[in-house]
Amino acid sequence: VQLQASGGGLVQAGGSLRLSCTASGSIFSLNTVGWYRQAPGNQRETVALIMPDENAEYSDSVKDRFTISRDNAKNAVYLEMTRLKPDDTAAYYCNGDRSYTRVLEGEFELWGQGTQVTVSS
Repeated sequence: VQLQASGGGLVQAGGSLRLSCTASGSIFSLNTVGWYRQAPGNQRETVALIMPDENAEYSDSVKDRFTISRDNAKNAVYLEMTRLKPDDTAAYYCNGDRSYTRVLEGEFELWGQGTQVTVSS
């Protein structure tokens, strides 16, 4: 399945943004989908993931601030980001697979373009 992230932008600290991840191909509803981010000079970090049954997991750095959700009818996954901090500044990506472990570890050869989120202090 190929996924494309969108919805990034510039926001002040404390603000909110909603990212969208849309899919094409395969059977999207059977995939676990993850959101990832990478800041310059840093490794890619798994931010959140959502399983086919809509159970979700979050990294400690975003727990209680970010919410991941999915709409299988639209082949889409969303990341609602609130109380944004300058440390959230990064390029955000999404990706998915039937393998939970692969999504958790971000073990993908191909990545979409990503969407830039910049949080000003």
